[in-house]
Amino acid sequence: MKAVLLVGGLGTRLRLAVPSLPKVLASVGDRPFLELLVRQLVGQGVRQLVMCTGYLAEQIEDVFQDGSDFGVTIEYSKETIPLGTAGALKLAQHYLQHESEFLVLNGDSFLEIDFNEVIGFHRKHRCLATIAVAPVENASRYGTVQMGVEDRVLGFTEKTGQKEPGIINAGVYVFDNAVLAQIPEGPVSLERDIFPRLLQQGLFAAKQQGIFIDIGIPDDYARAREIYDHLVNAALYKRGNISSMTSS
Repeated sequence: MKAVLLVGGLGTRLRLAVPSLPKVLASVGDRPFLELLVRQLVGQGVRQLVMCTGYLAEQIEDVFQDGSDFGVTIEYSKETIPLGTAGALKLAQHYLQHESEFLVLNGDSFLEIDFNEVIGFHRKHRCLATIAVAPVENASRYGTVQMGVEDRVLGFTEKTGQKEPGIINAGVYVFDNAVLAQIPEGPVSLERDIFPRLLQQGLFAAKQQGIFIDIGIPDDYARAREIYDHLVNAALYKRGNISSMTSS
């Protein structure tokens, strides 16, 4: 199974803290943040990655190259204009044409997750798309996900600015290949444009309980640096191997 990493964002809110790097290369501990995600995928048997790059793409390619130093193979899909999360995925579809299903991860957030478990959830529900969601004490930055019976997604609430708990989209997805046909060419957002379209077609939420952090703003980036050891432990904790599961 391939994993697509969405790493092309401009990172404007993090510019003061990381002025000359794409935000996914912002350091936590002595490593780029994106390396945590790569190590997490490798540890669970995911060896084929597609990186959807854009802003300062060459720096990402310089660090990760073909992936051999990290035990993976990496293909790059580079956007020349900002395409949004769905537009970047659409641009990379030729790398996914032989994949019946694939993982998608936001490159600027980390979620402690068992990919095997979420893939099993996705297959059990026979859905087009599964969103990993997480409870947070302060959902003001994110908006929330409304869930119904059997974990079906009923809708989304825009961020209100109110500091209150909620269930949020944690930036990890399992998609059937058919989702790509739902995405038009050009700038498109998964969150604003595509997920609302999928509500009636089969969109489910797999609830997670582990560490979640998004480094999109300086305060949360500082927190990621403070809890680096916890993030590393969560990334490297050995869970089920996807390769063995999918071949069984």
